[in-house]
Amino acid sequence: MRLSARVDYALRAAAELAVAGSHPVTAVQLAEAQQIPPKFLENILGQLRRSGLVRSQRGPEGGYWLARPAEQIALADIIRAIDGPLLGVRGERPEHVGYEGPARSLQEVWIALRASERAILERVSLAHIAAGELPEDVRKLTEDPSAWESPSLI
Repeated sequence: MRLSARVDYALRAAAELAVAGSHPVTAVQLAEAQQIPPKFLENILGQLRRSGLVRSQRGPEGGYWLARPAEQIALADIIRAIDGPLLGVRGERPEHVGYEGPARSLQEVWIALRASERAILERVSLAHIAAGELPEDVRKLTEDPSAWESPSLI
């Protein structure tokens, strides 16, 4: 899986918002805290707002905050808001791509890959990231990447 700079910046800004709670944080504060180019971040925050993940208010008391509790926003939600579906093949869902002959099994590989990504990205919330406490089965993968065979993740 390859994450774009936009997704990386969105996840980092959202983690800052998760820590801030209901207090508005300006784009400049977010950009400085995470060393993100401010104009680039403004566009990303606009996408998150249009996706219903972030709210904003203008003015001296304004800024951005999460539209839902951090526990209810999965990393997958942010990735989809910025870059679209988690796994596409030539812009299509893996179920809609067909292969012939010896390549036929590739479709099943892409479907399984998407399921593996979802198992982690939909399980980890902004609250987990902000607290620095990943779910136990995800944390185990960081200690032993071969543990992906765990039935609890698939």
